[in-house]
Amino acid sequence: MRILVVGSGGREHALCWKIAASPLADKLFCAPGNAGIAALAECVAIGVEDIDALTQFAVDQKVDLVVVGPEAPLVKGLVDSLEAAGIRAFGPRRNAAEVEGSKGFMKDLAARHGIPTARYKRFLDVDNAKIFARTLPLPVVVKADGLAAGKGVIICNSHGEAEMAIDSMMVGHQFGHAGDSVVVEEFLDGEELSFFALSDGEHVLPMISAQDHKRIGDGDTGPNTGGMGAYSPAPVATPEIEARIMKEIVQPAIAGLKAEGREFKGVLFAGIMVTRDGPKLIEYNARFGDPECEVLCIRMMSDIVPALVAAADGTLEDFDLRWYPDSALTVVMASNGYPGSTKPGSVIRNIPPEQDDAIVFHCGTRQNKGEIEAHGGRVLAVTALGESVGAAQAKAYALVDRIDWPEGFCRRDIGWRAIARDETR
Repeated sequence: MRILVVGSGGREHALCWKIAASPLADKLFCAPGNAGIAALAECVAIGVEDIDALTQFAVDQKVDLVVVGPEAPLVKGLVDSLEAAGIRAFGPRRNAAEVEGSKGFMKDLAARHGIPTARYKRFLDVDNAKIFARTLPLPVVVKADGLAAGKGVIICNSHGEAEMAIDSMMVGHQFGHAGDSVVVEEFLDGEELSFFALSDGEHVLPMISAQDHKRIGDGDTGPNTGGMGAYSPAPVATPEIEARIMKEIVQPAIAGLKAEGREFKGVLFAGIMVTRDGPKLIEYNARFGDPECEVLCIRMMSDIVPALVAAADGTLEDFDLRWYPDSALTVVMASNGYPGSTKPGSVIRNIPPEQDDAIVFHCGTRQNKGEIEAHGGRVLAVTALGESVGAAQAKAYALVDRIDWPEGFCRRDIGWRAIARDETR
């Protein structure tokens, strides 16, 4: 098969790494790719939102499968364009990708289909948003309705902070047009996890759980980011909790979307808060998470390509996936200044080569005159397998410490919840 992966981050490097290992993959392209992906695939200088150019490339190169990594091209209709040109694609069409493209749509979908989630309202008016925010107990959550690269959520510890967050989004345009409307909702207290399931529009295949670390600082402090690390499996995702997530949150969404004429094919990523009352939906995403995809791919024993094809072709029924029992952990190394502005071009040296149980995925790198340079906020995703989360953590940080990159930083406590559980047993 001739396969094109769309994207340039750690998620796409992990997908390319897993796809390249498949005997079904004869030729692998990535658009636009990065310095790490270039070792696995032919990188093509086409932006992820250039729908026409991506479609034309797939046609010209007789691509058999396009795997769409990031959310923006899904929301813009890349899959619709590819399918119209006769190209098989993994990912939802534009009308189904709205579960991520609009947080307001996603919350309304949950309300229509009885999916447990936080109490909320969506607003186009600043004053009404502030009035509702003051009716909620603290903390209050303010979300930009549209896509904001994983950063459009502000947890406010006072009603004054909530008003400032509403102003920053709706008046100050902190997240551009994504904040023209906002969702204001109650804070869900509990432990967060990421849950992934493949869908062919009707049948749903659960994958694995992971736990992301969104906050910039150790101990889950500071502003939200796109993700500073992840590990899998998440101990909070017991078999009982996973069964409830499938029954109460994943399957009703797939069935509800189909009933509304929005058939969802691809991977549904459910952000879950495990509360005292059980799992509740935080948000849906229409693609693999990043850095969760990195731990997912290194734990996957099965060939990923048949699974992607089955989801695209509507043949997931009776399909199965096998997983390594080991734990996986990813530490994200980011440029100084992230999640604010960063300076591109710093040189990264001594990136360890791939090992049997560890690999450094590239998230934001370029090659320049034989050197690997940082170009982006999140730059490397150092990923390792181990018999426990603690063992995987030790391997990952040992690799981090070998990397020579003074302009980068990372959290030093990825996996702390799981390790704390092990220590108290």
